[in-house]
Amino acid sequence: MEKLKRSLQTFVAARDWEPFHSPKNIAMALSVEVAELTEIFQWKTQQESMEVDAATREHIAQEVGDVMIYLTMLADKFDLDPLDCATKKMKCNAIKYPAQN
Repeated sequence: MEKLKRSLQTFVAARDWEPFHSPKNIAMALSVEVAELTEIFQWKTQQESMEVDAATREHIAQEVGDVMIYLTMLADKFDLDPLDCATKKMKCNAIKYPAQN
C-alpha cells in the first residue's frame, strides 16, 4: 500500500493535480469508477457475470485499478490504510453478522 500511495503522490504532483484532489472530488471520481465497473455487468445474468471473455476480464481489471487508485488517494487524504480499514470492518461485520454454524 505504501508503494502505491507514494507512486500516486508522485504521479499527481508531477501533473500539478493537487488543487483538484479534494476529498469531495476524489470521492466523486471513485463513485464514477465504481459505476463504470458496475456497467460491465449491467444486463448480464448471474451466470454471464461469472463467465467473461479475456477482453471483458481486462476491462474489469482496468476498472478495478481505477477504483483502487481513487480509494487509495481518498484514504491517504485522511491518513488511513485501506487494508487496515477493511480488516477492522471485517471484525465489526463478524460481530454484526455471526456465522450460523
